[in-house]
Amino acid sequence: MNGIIFDFNGTLFFDSHLHYDAWRIFSKRLRGYSFSDEEMQKYMFGRTNADIIEYAIGKKPEPELVEKLAKEKETLYRNECLKNREILKLAPGAEKFLDWLKENNIPRTIATMSEWDNVAFYIDVFKLSNWFDLDKIVYSNGKIPGKPAPDIYQIAAKNIGLPIEECIVVEDAISGINSAKAAGAGRIIAISSEEPVEYYQKISGISQIIKNFDEIDRSIFKVKQEV
Repeated sequence: MNGIIFDFNGTLFFDSHLHYDAWRIFSKRLRGYSFSDEEMQKYMFGRTNADIIEYAIGKKPEPELVEKLAKEKETLYRNECLKNREILKLAPGAEKFLDWLKENNIPRTIATMSEWDNVAFYIDVFKLSNWFDLDKIVYSNGKIPGKPAPDIYQIAAKNIGLPIEECIVVEDAISGINSAKAAGAGRIIAISSEEPVEYYQKISGISQIIKNFDEIDRSIFKVKQEV
């Protein structure tokens, strides 16, 4: 494999429980009762805020309403992050692995359905410019369909100058794994940040299941040797 594309939430940052908490609170505001765990898995992870809000209120919302409600929800989520500063760190082994990718000039980027306000927050908190070209990060800009549509990973591969077939995708969510499969990713690595390893064993198309980034076999990358 020549490059790698990371999902962010639940992958490089183990924050899924914070999104759970924020959407439980916010979905109760929207419809009077909170999302169930099953609804979270099916309708939240990897989806755009517009998709989630449409599901919650039972009708297609106007763009102005989506923008207003999304900003309220994401502010709630970021406040939850700041209340839990001890977890504001990249996933286990991620910094070491990212350093290795950088040292070996492996093309890499992030493909997240987070909106820009959150991405800017992550860039600042995690100093993502240490490892990533910020203009190559793909995020929810209101134009890209949510996962499991393949678009986000196809765009990410193009941003790093590679066919998607030459890229590894690292994901934690079913919708993201299906997005990577639909895009034609050369290899998919599932990271069990919240769910047990067994949760992913029944899913087709996954090349490896990891608990941390130290477990990724670096020999799968085509590293150019110095002449």
